[in-house]
Amino acid sequence: MTTIGRPARPGDRITDVVGITVGHSHRVDADAEVSGTAETPDGHGWATGTTVVRISWPGAIAAVDVRGGGPGTRETDLLDPSNTVQTAHAIVLSGGSAYGLATADGAMRALEAEGVGLPLDTRGHVVPIVPAAVIFDLPVGAWDHRPDADFGAEAVRVAGTDFAVGSVGAGAGARAGALKGGVGTASVTIETGPAAGVTVGALMVANPVGAVIDPTTGLPWDLGESELAELGLTRPEAADIAHLAELAEKHTVLNTTIGVVATDAALDAAMTRRIAMAGHDGLGRAIRPAHSPLDGDTIFAVSTGAVRPESTDPATASPPGMHADAAIIAEVSRCAADVVQRAIVDAVLAAESVASIPTYADAAPSAFA
Repeated sequence: MTTIGRPARPGDRITDVVGITVGHSHRVDADAEVSGTAETPDGHGWATGTTVVRISWPGAIAAVDVRGGGPGTRETDLLDPSNTVQTAHAIVLSGGSAYGLATADGAMRALEAEGVGLPLDTRGHVVPIVPAAVIFDLPVGAWDHRPDADFGAEAVRVAGTDFAVGSVGAGAGARAGALKGGVGTASVTIETGPAAGVTVGALMVANPVGAVIDPTTGLPWDLGESELAELGLTRPEAADIAHLAELAEKHTVLNTTIGVVATDAALDAAMTRRIAMAGHDGLGRAIRPAHSPLDGDTIFAVSTGAVRPESTDPATASPPGMHADAAIIAEVSRCAADVVQRAIVDAVLAAESVASIPTYADAAPSAFA
């Protein structure tokens, strides 16, 4: 198994939200090959995995917003704000298409062994709440090499605040159009305004049908000069832009982008779902087109409630009949879109080639200043 991934940067990762940890389990073979060619019609080797976002803050609220036309999910109905259960103990993101939903069984098993879950009797028994979503990565590596319950259990056991990004976990076999996709993360702490002190973070598994690179510029969509400079990117040479266009003609059509947005703001269930909805705005900025009939685009949201900002500015107070936290929710939603966009870009830039799928750096080396 090859060693892949680079460390997520402290101060710019989902685990900057207190109470959130991340664990990966994957298998990537050096000789993995994509299926569908005359030489390897069924692929070869392993190139898949699972990522678990653990939620340990007591009283955390969870929600979800599904916008792709081909989702593979578990326990998403449970997270409807009108239903009784409003929390989750872990969220599983996995490769393996619908087969990969089995990884949530292992995550539940590992959480139960730790006594983590809803306490539903007086004898110490618990039921862990573990929603899940999967990406379609079956053609990368052998079709029948997909993550199972053991992957989910291992990802739970290794979860921590330090974790890797790139071709790791659920992103091991991910593709971003014709380029290599992966896992990315980002976060921001709000410094001023009604939500001052609140942190918002995202972890995304980028595996979209749509393009993550603007074919005109050869750069990630909608990034300003300062953002490009921060990432060490510059407009690539014409030959590299043309190469990217050639690769785009070979893009796949059965993909999905999934992830989690987390905040330490104290939000109710309905407003936590609104954070998931706002996250899709960031997905739409980073990927074009997004939410296609063949994508399963799904974003979960978590509000730990560790921070309760209190604004004394009457200008941000909600009028009678409106949600009391409207100003806070608006600011957290804005940040949710931003961190989702940046997490998807991070996934593409951090990805390493697996099964000969080219990375952005492979395809456009002149973009890296």
